[in-house]
Amino acid sequence: MANSGPFDIVVLGGGSGGYACALRAAELGMTVALIERDKLGGTCLNRGCIPTKALLHAAEVADQTREAAAFGVRAAFEGIDIEGVNAYKDKVVSTTVKGLTGLIKSKGITLVEGEGRLAGPTSVTVTEPGGGTATIEGGHIVLATGSRPNTLPGLEIDGERIISSDDALELGHVPGSVVILGGGVIGVEFASVWRSFGAEVTIVEALPHLLPLEEESSSKRLERAFRRRGIKYEVGTRFQEAKPTQGGVAVTLENGTTIDAELLLVAVGRGPVSDGIGLAEAGVETERGFVKVDEYCRTSVPTIYAVGDLIPTLQLAHAGFAEGILVAERLCGLGPVPIDYAGVPRITYSDPEVASVGLTSAVARERGHEVREITYDLAGNPRSKILGTQGEVKVIAAVDGPVLGVHMVGARVGELIAEGQLIYNWEALPAEVAQLIHPHPTQSEAVGEALLALAGKPLHVHG
Repeated sequence: MANSGPFDIVVLGGGSGGYACALRAAELGMTVALIERDKLGGTCLNRGCIPTKALLHAAEVADQTREAAAFGVRAAFEGIDIEGVNAYKDKVVSTTVKGLTGLIKSKGITLVEGEGRLAGPTSVTVTEPGGGTATIEGGHIVLATGSRPNTLPGLEIDGERIISSDDALELGHVPGSVVILGGGVIGVEFASVWRSFGAEVTIVEALPHLLPLEEESSSKRLERAFRRRGIKYEVGTRFQEAKPTQGGVAVTLENGTTIDAELLLVAVGRGPVSDGIGLAEAGVETERGFVKVDEYCRTSVPTIYAVGDLIPTLQLAHAGFAEGILVAERLCGLGPVPIDYAGVPRITYSDPEVASVGLTSAVARERGHEVREITYDLAGNPRSKILGTQGEVKVIAAVDGPVLGVHMVGARVGELIAEGQLIYNWEALPAEVAQLIHPHPTQSEAVGEALLALAGKPLHVHG
């Protein structure tokens, strides 16, 4: 490569956290090298957020076509053209990667293709695609190597009968039946897609509810909706073993149940890509594979920072963006404040969607809050009736204090949670939000109605 530095910042990994750090640092006048072994955008853009949401939108179109008669529209559903679906998905991804690559280059960031490894507290060795090596020097190093799919001990992913979410995105057919191991975000979203495409789906989750980290009432709403859609689930029971069969795979649970299916999707979370990047040799401390950092994403080595899925924070692209920006601004001396991770919105893009920000009622009580809460049913929201969705908006507040959490279930509620983010992060009182006028008829009124009720002046709230 032409330029080996020294740079102000060398970023190892071009995913959400890495490229956000590179862009913000470049905007602030720093010289930046960004090292990426694959395509820019990392897990989110290439194997996560964007392709899965494209599939979910195709699934929504399929469901709307089936249900068109309910709206007085004549339409015939003739099936899923999976090649067409994948072409649509891939086009969304490729055009976004192209746009991001152009943006990176336009900001004067030096893009380095190859496999990077720490060579010291201020240097990274890169093995280039042709086999050559180069050492990139920087005043600070930012690690952003991302994550890969996890599995369970003894459960081997073969990419055929037993697959990961990466494999699921490249399937060239719609499976007839699937068992999904894991009822978190990844498992729930793929369950939603495959059911809309016509597959028989069963989710297996060891904890008592689907989406176990969400407000319990939200999980129960999702479970009821999935039952109506014909999505089966086994909760509160653990996986025991999977054996190949002539038609696919037999999945046995600890409760003695055996489920036969064409595929087993292993969706038990993602682990950090931390092996083989020279962490121990450079003195960077880790725990369970994750890089240990302080509130400013600084590692045990003062010149090395880490962001994104490599550290034990929320595995969300927008959390990675925020971490990358935080590091760039700190290195430029702007004095940014640490991230309040409870204030980061969380969305599951299933049908129905589940969105939240802030604390659950259980966590709020664990932290010593005396709480008040109100649930507004979307049955009272005209826009939700028009969309044909069911769900709720639940708001949790401290007694005589601010809103502590906002939790939503229903179609398109992911678009509403940004207001919940402002309410929580600005420590708004219910009475303050109740003064705001929400446009009619919109789903955003559901947020306003919940806060009106919590402020003691309910409008369209029954009971």
